Amino acid sequence: MSRRARQLHRALVPLVLLPLLITLITGVGFQIAVQTGNADEWEWLLALHRGDFAIVNLESVYVFYNGLSVLFLLASGTLLWLNSGRRNREN
Repeated sequence: MSRRARQLHRALVPLVLLPLLITLITGVGFQIAVQTGNADEWEWLLALHRGDFAIVNLESVYVFYNGLSVLFLLASGTLLWLNSGRRNREN
């Protein structure tokens, strides 16, 4: 089971990580724009942050996808970490 879980984690992390990184980078970038008084020029960054990718508008599901992604990473990473500690104690 541990090997299968590790393979699943490894396969899904890139799909999960990209939207989280987009949200992180655009959120920080827009906050910098707000602090410097340039928020109006950087509205497109806020649209990306919310999941509006011009061609595809995912605003209604993007926040849920990011939330579930964080829960997935947390749960699968924790399980893999706990199993690695158990395996080390057995050897």
